Amino acid sequence: MPGTPRFLTLVDVAEMLSTSSAQVYALVRRGDLPAIKIGGRGQWRVESTELEQYIQRMYAETRDYVDRHPFTEVEAPGVDSEV
Repeated sequence: MPGTPRFLTLVDVAEMLSTSSAQVYALVRRGDLPAIKIGGRGQWRVESTELEQYIQRMYAETRDYVDRHPFTEVEAPGVDSEV
């Protein structure tokens, strides 16, 4: 990610992923997205390379899911199934 700072706040990551900071916090706490805690107040930071690796893993998982669950015409367009 050219021009991106080395470390990002959870709010920065949420903005980049178009999700909430609460969702990013959950990803970090579950260990899905590696992060570090810094300072006396324990502020979380995500290294931009870790975010990029996470994104690539999600693409790979999605490709695997799509390969294992081919699209059928029965599925309604625009419906996001979480099965």
